[in-house]
Amino acid sequence: MIKHKRALGGALTLAVAVGVMGGGLPGNAATAATTANTTTEQSTHTADDAQLRVLMHRLTTADGAPGALVATRDRRGGAVLTSGVADVDSQAPVRGDSRFRIGSMTKPFVATVVLQLVGEHRVDLDAPVERYLPGVVRGHGNDGRVITVRMLLQHTSGLPDYLDHLKPQDILKEPLAHHDTRDLVNLALAHPPTFEKPGAKPGSEWHYSNTNYLLAGMLIEKVTGHSYGEEIGRRIIEPLGLHHTSVPGDATSIPGPHPRGYVRPGEDAPLMDITAFNPSIAGASGEMISSGTDLNRFLDALVRGKLLRPAQLKAMMKTRSTGSDDGRKYGLGLESRPLPCGGLYWGHGGDIFGYQTAGGATADGRQATVMTNVDPGGTDAQDDDMEAAVQTGLCEGQPAHSQ
Repeated sequence: MIKHKRALGGALTLAVAVGVMGGGLPGNAATAATTANTTTEQSTHTADDAQLRVLMHRLTTADGAPGALVATRDRRGGAVLTSGVADVDSQAPVRGDSRFRIGSMTKPFVATVVLQLVGEHRVDLDAPVERYLPGVVRGHGNDGRVITVRMLLQHTSGLPDYLDHLKPQDILKEPLAHHDTRDLVNLALAHPPTFEKPGAKPGSEWHYSNTNYLLAGMLIEKVTGHSYGEEIGRRIIEPLGLHHTSVPGDATSIPGPHPRGYVRPGEDAPLMDITAFNPSIAGASGEMISSGTDLNRFLDALVRGKLLRPAQLKAMMKTRSTGSDDGRKYGLGLESRPLPCGGLYWGHGGDIFGYQTAGGATADGRQATVMTNVDPGGTDAQDDDMEAAVQTGLCEGQPAHSQ
């Protein structure tokens, strides 16, 4: 959910300077991690996980995260590896059954509900957003009459990202405050579309925008008469038995065992605790809470066709290039990336104040989810190592792919 999180360091440093955040913690993630150990829980894997252990240790030492967790599963069973600390004050280790905020990994849940509604003939993917949210998307060149539901889910609408027009220090002045979804949408719509090419139209360019998923959540509510969170609960959480997964709304705490979530306001600044936080600032673009094992179960069910009818799953997996050099492509709320051991995996990343996550699944029943408890303030190396942990978890025991 957080936009340009590496660049937030300056803004967050300013927030500290003007006194909008309190509760600075002694030390930093690198020093906190030096006393941590790595644990394995519920492991039935026989494959060597040495490479995963190296990555987990690196996340909580050189990369600077206080704690990290990776949950993997395949047809042989599941394992959870943890490293570092859940609390830099008490030095309590990260638990394998930890819950955490998942940021934009919320988006596949939201997209799944929309596509279920498509399968029920209650929503048309290629209908204009105007049909479901009349008059909502208007102004400064933004027009819901020419933007379709598919464009929202695939980030090709051209709608501005509301996070581009929010200052993090303003959010952190009142971290427990409620934020109204319509107000956040209107903040985005006060600005012109984000197309790069002159004369470009909706559907022609890919630009990631959290505004798209705020609107998708509003669409679900309009069509069903229930909040998007209620529909996720009824359609996904309850049927799959995701007991660690929730849509918190205005609830500011994380239920169950969880690591503290931290922000690093500057390169040499002490970590700050942002665990208590009202995620309505993210809404349907990134407010959910889950665990590694729950996310793996969800991704497995999604990718293997247990949540969507074949036509809708095919639509979700029809991707377009994001322009990245790592082969990443985006479908409808779901990304695909190539694996070093061959083939593709499907998943998403997520970040929100305090936590960063990434996860993926393959069509043959392998899943991996990784979490660190600092954001913003992580390094580019942290991003790379989290991605490497997902890929390593998915490739454990698989033959190397020959180029």
